[in-house]
Amino acid sequence: MKTNLKKELTKQWFKNLQEIICKNIEELEKNKIFFKSKKWLKNNNKNEGGGESRLLENGKVFDKVGVNFSEVYGKFPKELKDKIPGTQKNSNFWASGISIVMHMKNPFVPAMHFNTRYIYTSHGWFGGGIDVTPCFKDEKLKRWFHKSLKKMCDRHNKKYYKNYSQWCDNYFYLPHRRETRGIGGIFFDYKKYNWEKDFHFVKDTGLEFMKVFNEIIKKKNKIKWSKKEKEVQYLKRGRYAEFNLLYDKGTKFGLQTGGNIDAILMSMPPFAKWK
Repeated sequence: MKTNLKKELTKQWFKNLQEIICKNIEELEKNKIFFKSKKWLKNNNKNEGGGESRLLENGKVFDKVGVNFSEVYGKFPKELKDKIPGTQKNSNFWASGISIVMHMKNPFVPAMHFNTRYIYTSHGWFGGGIDVTPCFKDEKLKRWFHKSLKKMCDRHNKKYYKNYSQWCDNYFYLPHRRETRGIGGIFFDYKKYNWEKDFHFVKDTGLEFMKVFNEIIKKKNKIKWSKKEKEVQYLKRGRYAEFNLLYDKGTKFGLQTGGNIDAILMSMPPFAKWK
């Protein structure tokens, strides 16, 4: 399959998924709170691509949820060249993806994150993942979540879940706190050996995320909470912010390649606290 067709198909999938998930979220909010959309250009240059950021705030289910699509291209900065696969001889790149971060109103509903992307330099690869960050320990939720991810991964390759869940635990770790960000999930990168199979897995990952967040909200959003639980959530959000600002590769990649600052930092919670 030709490179341009691969780019077009992945880009269109990410854009369609953005539309589907936003509609789903608005339905969860009973169609009373809606996303605000903002289109942007990379480096304010129409010749370098851009994207669309969608943000919903102050809902009954979601405190804040961002659903971002991007398609950007150009040349990597000198400090990134040789650190990205395929840039040793060519600093040109193309990248498209979708990124979602959910910060919930109810402290008993965990924060949830999802992203998938396709990057092309001298060759292309997929990356992405799903992870969940509860405020309170819940072994039942953890078992259900990982069982669901394993079932999805096993449809593609029996080795995926073990490898990608371990990768997720290693990635979403705060060294200065000596703790993981949440209860894990799956994380993968540099998938480049079979485009058709990898694209199918990436699409399935997006659909799995929809299933997961709908089921978790259904199970947890009716639990009553108080100011005490909200305070715990604010402290947990502080940890979330620390990881995204200090360690998250997507945040660094976006800022270093001229991405939209508001879109990149939409992962930040609306309120957070530290002790």
